[in-house]
Amino acid sequence: MKEEDIITILFGQGTSLNAWQMLGRAIVVFIFTLVLIRIAGRRSFGLRAPFDNVILILLGAILGRAVIGVSPLFSTLFAGLIICILHRLLAWASLKSAFIEQIAKGAKRILYKNGHFVKENLKSSLVNEEDLKEELRLRALVDSFDKVDAIYMERNGEISTVKKCGKNSSH
Repeated sequence: MKEEDIITILFGQGTSLNAWQMLGRAIVVFIFTLVLIRIAGRRSFGLRAPFDNVILILLGAILGRAVIGVSPLFSTLFAGLIICILHRLLAWASLKSAFIEQIAKGAKRILYKNGHFVKENLKSSLVNEEDLKEELRLRALVDSFDKVDAIYMERNGEISTVKKCGKNSSH
């Protein structure tokens, strides 16, 4: 029996898979995905910045096709590997080049500083003053802008607050 025949018996071909073939594909894709996560690195699956979410979306879409037999098993595994390698290379290039980092990951935006809102950044971030007040209460645990030095929209889309230091602020 040829190697191709064994692979076809174990993993099927096309969309007409039996339960055992789909199970075999799921096991292979699961193990392969764990390997890809190790290749891509921790930041890909931990920080959840838009740059990092791309890999999650693509791997889910590509590798899901391998499990259900819509696409050839080894072609989809190879495509998943290439996506992880590209992500890793772009992350490495971002470390070496501020220009590439800006394109791939974006930049933080100042929304509030020294008692003033930065209106154009609020508008481009699709955030209003009420949104910032809510963030102050929920995350910074303060109820007034008087206790805040700066508010940023971070590269991952989260809003961060820098509290004032001194007698009149609460930490």
